[in-house]
Amino acid sequence: MDAIRTHNLTRRFDGLTAVDRLTISVAQGELFGLVGSDGAGKTTTMRMLAGIMDPTDGEAWVLGRHSVRDSEAIKDDIGYMSQRFGLYPDLTVMENMHFYADIYGLPRRGRAEKIDRLLTFSNLTPFKNRLAGNLSGGMKQKLGLACALVHTPKVLFLDEPTNGVDPVSRRDFWRILYQLLKEGVTIFVTTAYLDEADRCNRVGLIHKGKLLACDTPVNLKQLMRGAILEIRTSDPRRTARLLRNRFSDATVGLFGDRVHLVTGDPGTGETAAVSLMSAEGIELLGIRQIEPSLEDVFVSVLSRQGGAQ
Repeated sequence: MDAIRTHNLTRRFDGLTAVDRLTISVAQGELFGLVGSDGAGKTTTMRMLAGIMDPTDGEAWVLGRHSVRDSEAIKDDIGYMSQRFGLYPDLTVMENMHFYADIYGLPRRGRAEKIDRLLTFSNLTPFKNRLAGNLSGGMKQKLGLACALVHTPKVLFLDEPTNGVDPVSRRDFWRILYQLLKEGVTIFVTTAYLDEADRCNRVGLIHKGKLLACDTPVNLKQLMRGAILEIRTSDPRRTARLLRNRFSDATVGLFGDRVHLVTGDPGTGETAAVSLMSAEGIELLGIRQIEPSLEDVFVSVLSRQGGAQ
């Protein structure tokens, strides 16, 4: 039995279709990532799966239970961590843990041991008497996760859990998720970070409510058409603009200080790019062919469907 299953799941808001006929399945014990930019429909999808919001059309099941008819029963077996998890800043770490234990009806017997284990698990034991409002962003996220796990859920929903968190805390957070996978927890996570999607067993790429593709990260990279040239210059923004004008039928993406040019013929593409930089007086710092990332795939798929910005 799949842990999560949807069929044509749809949600509209005053004429705007936030989620458009989404059909996916997530196996038990799987780490599934739903990836897309802001406004893609990720949060709306998760809220429907968690039984917080009813769909306009279509259906969803979590652990075999219908998301609308059995919404209250579903909540007993899931953990849900929203983008702004409701920690209480004027309560300590330990007090927040006990508060959520009370909400979930966790028995007093064995509760202390469970909370101690979660605090150790998330490296929060040294801070258990600190006010939640005085924690760093990364520690707040780990405390939110610990609170969501206090009742031992079978399915964990995490809505952009590492958004705005520093790289070290992001790494620690994912280490905790991997440990949960070993314990058999099914994890459904949304993220706008394409590099994080590589950590998932399977990934769904969503844009404007529509599922563009769904597969393992390795298989998704096979959707990439053409080769990628990574170009470093003294003026990456101008470089990207010039390349878009020069290669009107190619995909050009700006990734920090590097420009990615997708071309069917890397040799010809490199020669043309070098010549263009020289003619425009832009210093070329380096050019090489690289393996595609999921971000490259996402941009490529969007451009083929006319959705590139």
